[in-house]
Amino acid sequence: MASLRHERRVGAPADAVWAVVRDPASIVDWFPGIVAAEVDGTRRRITTATGLTLDEEIVANDDEQRRFAYRASSPFVHNHLGTIDVIDLGGGESLCVYSTTCEPDTLALLIAGGTVGALEEIARRAEASA
Repeated sequence: MASLRHERRVGAPADAVWAVVRDPASIVDWFPGIVAAEVDGTRRRITTATGLTLDEEIVANDDEQRRFAYRASSPFVHNHLGTIDVIDLGGGESLCVYSTTCEPDTLALLIAGGTVGALEEIARRAEASA
């Protein structure tokens, strides 16, 4: 099982970064290639630009710790866990960390590659709102 982690220092307070990612449906605004998200309680169904749908379980959405985590499993994705942590660095800056664990390993690499673009868009949105 592959585990990958990307992080991005953001020139905005942690609360501004958290405001971008805390709504499970907002993933369509900042994750490249995701065009739709339907949320029902702790379940989220995403749709990619290629038309692929993936059902996810939201396992954490913690305002106090600023942590969002989701788990997905399907015939082609096994044991995928995505976690976003927003850490207050003080002085109006924060660190946004996106971790991915997944099987098969090659799919983890593909998903983790998307997280780099996601972090850039999260930072852009947070910095614009700060």
